[in-house]
Amino acid sequence: MDLGILLGFLGTWVLIGWALLASGDVLMFIDVPSMILVVGASATVIMYATPIRYVKSVFAILKKIYFHSSDPVEKLIENMVHYAEIARRDGILSLENTTKDIKDEFIVRGIQMAVDGTDPEMIEQIMSNELENLVERHEIGKGIFDSIGKYAPAFGMIGTLVGLVIMLQNMSDPAKIGPGMAVALLTTMYGALIANAVALPLADRLGRRSSEEVLTKTIIIKGVMAIQSGDNPRIVEQKLRTFLPPAVRRDLEAAKAA
Repeated sequence: MDLGILLGFLGTWVLIGWALLASGDVLMFIDVPSMILVVGASATVIMYATPIRYVKSVFAILKKIYFHSSDPVEKLIENMVHYAEIARRDGILSLENTTKDIKDEFIVRGIQMAVDGTDPEMIEQIMSNELENLVERHEIGKGIFDSIGKYAPAFGMIGTLVGLVIMLQNMSDPAKIGPGMAVALLTTMYGALIANAVALPLADRLGRRSSEEVLTKTIIIKGVMAIQSGDNPRIVEQKLRTFLPPAVRRDLEAAKAA
């Protein structure tokens, strides 16, 4: 698991818990009907806002957010240059044996098509189509959590309005006005917590994961196309390093020179 996710999640909820405990009576922040309304309605509205086949994938998406790991981009570029060196030295057909040790299936498919003599335009089209489908799947997954972040505060406000109506119906007893207002506001608090401490951070994290994977696969596509065209490994390295930030490129060049 990414340490940043763990620290961020725990830190956020520890601070929220500390704020609630500082009131002296944490039980006053608990109202079961309000929780059921906000949590339940936020979940059920997703079922008709998003096709059910995508909703079923939420747990797989969460697994990807929390447990996905990938090699640094610098390592990927190093590997692609290594494959280019093999192809340049021993011929592109020699890469067929190399694919047995490659864990990334996307790289394997690209190299295998190149080894099989597939037309370069066809290789790029197939790999680009797979990348586009990946982006679309990620957008759908991110959209689920964005929707929860959008709807949860709305249902919190609905719960508050319901509570206010009930409170106003009992204005004859002043002693009930304060507690009634407090309960009414709890649904707004629950909605804000679900949106800002759960759903929206997960959506942002998934968006960043998607950007990282798009960059990775774009580098792979460019690398495979360069290998297929027989580019010199140094040229392959230069092409792929253009995807790195300038500071990282300078560090790599300095390390190589040393």
